[in-house]
Amino acid sequence: MPKIYTRTGDDGTTALIGGTRVGKDSPCIKAFGTVDELNGLIGLATAQGAAAELRPILREIQRDLFELGADLAVDPAAPTNTPSSRIQPRHIERLEKSIDELTLALTPLTHFILPGGSTTASVFHLARAVCRRAERRVVALQRASSPDIQEKYLPFIQYLNRLSDLLFIMARFQNHKDNVAEIRWP
Repeated sequence: MPKIYTRTGDDGTTALIGGTRVGKDSPCIKAFGTVDELNGLIGLATAQGAAAELRPILREIQRDLFELGADLAVDPAAPTNTPSSRIQPRHIERLEKSIDELTLALTPLTHFILPGGSTTASVFHLARAVCRRAERRVVALQRASSPDIQEKYLPFIQYLNRLSDLLFIMARFQNHKDNVAEIRWP
C-alpha cells in the first residue's frame, strides 16, 4: 500500500474527484467533511451500544453517507464528471419507512424534549445536530453553485433532512430500549 500521506494538501488545498484543487475551507469540502463527521458519530453510536434493531439501519446509513460524501467530492465543473447522484428517492423512502416503524414503539410526543438520556441516545442527539449542520452546508454549496447544477443537490438535502428526523427517533428509541426517561422541556 502507498503511504497514507501525500503532502499534496500541505498548502491548504485538496483535490476534488476530477482533479480540480480547492481550498480546504471551500463549501464543497465543508459539506463532505461534515458528512464524514456525521458518519463517524453514527459509527460511535453503533460502538456505544445501539439497540439491536437499529444496527442494520445504521450500517445502511453509513454506506449511504459514504456515497453521499463521494457525490459531494465530484467536481461538477470537470467536463468528464457529469454530476450524478447515488442518493435516490429509494434511499429517502427507506429512511421514512424506518422512522415510521420505530415510531410505533414510542409513546406519542406531546412536548419538546432535551437532548440526552443514555449515553448512546445522547450520541444520536449529537449526530442529529451534526446532520442538520451537514444539511446547511449542502444548501450553502447548492446556492454557491451555478444554476445548471443546483438541482443535483436536492436529493442530498432531502436525504439529510430525513436522516436528521430518523436520528431524533433513534435517540428516543434508544432511550426507550435503555429504559431511560426523556427530559421534558420546559
